Amino acid sequence: MRVSAKVDYALRALTELAARPDVSPMKGEELAGLQDIPMRFLENILGELRSAGIVASRRGSEGGYWLARPAHEVMVGDVIRALEGPLANVQGVRPELVRFEGHAAPLREVWVATRARIREVLDHVSLADVASGALPDHVHDALALPGAWDPR
Repeated sequence: MRVSAKVDYALRALTELAARPDVSPMKGEELAGLQDIPMRFLENILGELRSAGIVASRRGSEGGYWLARPAHEVMVGDVIRALEGPLANVQGVRPELVRFEGHAAPLREVWVATRARIREVLDHVSLADVASGALPDHVHDALALPGAWDPR
């Protein structure tokens, strides 16, 4: 799985918002500075997240950004879908809709199973989990699998 800079920056900024003890607005410049994110890029990302209902914003001297929903309700998978669409696709098509011929036919099931495993993690880890450092047990279990940390 490849994580784009857009998704990486979004999740880092959202985690900063999730970690705030209150829901007061945070300036985009502050978010950008905390995570070393280019401000122009972050503004575009936050605009998309606002359109998706993940963040809210207000302009002005008392303005800024905040989470539109409680951090425990926003899953990592929600953020990825808001910015890039479905978690898995094959040449732009959802895995369950692809058709392969002959001996390649079982690839459809491979892609659907892959999506299911990705969902198992990304749809069950919230911004609150990340911000608190208290990741769910299934994430720790996956990290403990043989070879989990080995590059390939």
